[in-house]
Amino acid sequence: MTRETFDFVVIGAGSGGIAAANRAAAHGARVAIIEQGKLGGTCVNRGCVPKKLSWLAARTAEGIRNANGYGFSVPTPPHDFAVLRQARDHYIAYLNGRYAEGLANNDVCLIHGRAYFVDAHTLAIGSRRLSATHILIASGARIRPLTIPGGDLAFSSDDFFMLNTRPERVAIIGAGYIAAEFGGVLAALGSHVDMYLGGRRPLAHFDPFIGDHFGEALERVGVNCLAAGVIKLERGTEGFRVHTNESLHTDYDGVFSAIGRIPNTEGLELAKAGVERDAGGAVRVDTLHTTSAAHIYAVGDVTGRAYALTPVAIAAGRRLADRLFGGAPPCPIDPDFIPSVVFSHPPVGSVGLTEPEARARHGDAVHVYSTRFTPLSSALIAEKQRAAIKLVTLGPNERIIGLHIIGEGADELLQGFAVAIRLGATKRDFDETIAIHPTTAEEVITLH
Repeated sequence: MTRETFDFVVIGAGSGGIAAANRAAAHGARVAIIEQGKLGGTCVNRGCVPKKLSWLAARTAEGIRNANGYGFSVPTPPHDFAVLRQARDHYIAYLNGRYAEGLANNDVCLIHGRAYFVDAHTLAIGSRRLSATHILIASGARIRPLTIPGGDLAFSSDDFFMLNTRPERVAIIGAGYIAAEFGGVLAALGSHVDMYLGGRRPLAHFDPFIGDHFGEALERVGVNCLAAGVIKLERGTEGFRVHTNESLHTDYDGVFSAIGRIPNTEGLELAKAGVERDAGGAVRVDTLHTTSAAHIYAVGDVTGRAYALTPVAIAAGRRLADRLFGGAPPCPIDPDFIPSVVFSHPPVGSVGLTEPEARARHGDAVHVYSTRFTPLSSALIAEKQRAAIKLVTLGPNERIIGLHIIGEGADELLQGFAVAIRLGATKRDFDETIAIHPTTAEEVITLH
């Protein structure tokens, strides 16, 4: 049995784990990181990166369809789903290699295998035993199972990236951003898509203003939103049969379950280290990502926090390493200023408080501005893509505490506005800023 000692051991080489390991090593700590899968975690291998590449393919298809409005006579070309997968896989393999190089360049010891706690300071990986002064749990999350009869017949969002052929008729179960993004991609590439909401509002965690406009956007790209809930799946003569709570059934070539992810804590033997979990299996942490064991920490999806976003995990991991090994003061992440984007068609962007959240905290001190318009990018095309913007402000000086956008370019323009809002920009600051015309971004600073 091999025993090794480190200053810092990280379980999970996803975005948060790698960020923390590299930063700790840069401060001079002796660091090991343990991963049983591919480097980069969900984001690189089964999430953000392959999702965005698929979204870009879908947006290209939309551009080809819209070319006629600009005087191009462009027939709709066939799309090779297998070629897209091959190119996407090649790029992800490149990123996997870059992560490995980065860890090696920082002298981080990379260990492949499954880790579990032996005691509060010791981890086991096969026959190896690692002792550490500080331990970080960054094991991420896994697909939530679909617990209905025949639920095992459904594909997951992970399975989507393994497909070589695009299914022509698709059912998607879910109402969150994963369902919306995959539905949009498949519809834009030519599939018939039905999205079963189960009585929920799409993107319920966003401002209701976004939800009010989002259903229309989904319908425009070809995603049919159905309020019914799915109660059973079975194999039929025409593929997969979906039964709903309205006593209806429909046959599809593929059914995707997009009902979320659950913290990946099974098998870690957390109780042996004195690490508590909540009722959903997530590791309990405070605002500094410390668990119930003072020398053990957790960041990212494994904590079950509301903002399961890659940049949040990266920031948390780096701030933790800076505090533990770089002498930096505690620096909690302020959840009120975390920007978030859904890569739908068009994309959705949000930063700050929703109007209901703001009114619950501040009551009548909240004032809201909103607009809905057709951007110039849709002026000459048949498939008009509407946009909508809402500003949430607070107090007599109207400090901006929320910005919510649905429209072309929302994903890119939100970042700069997020900086301004975090720094305390007011409505007057926006009013007195010269606009860039004609853009969607100018609509944000010219609201009345």
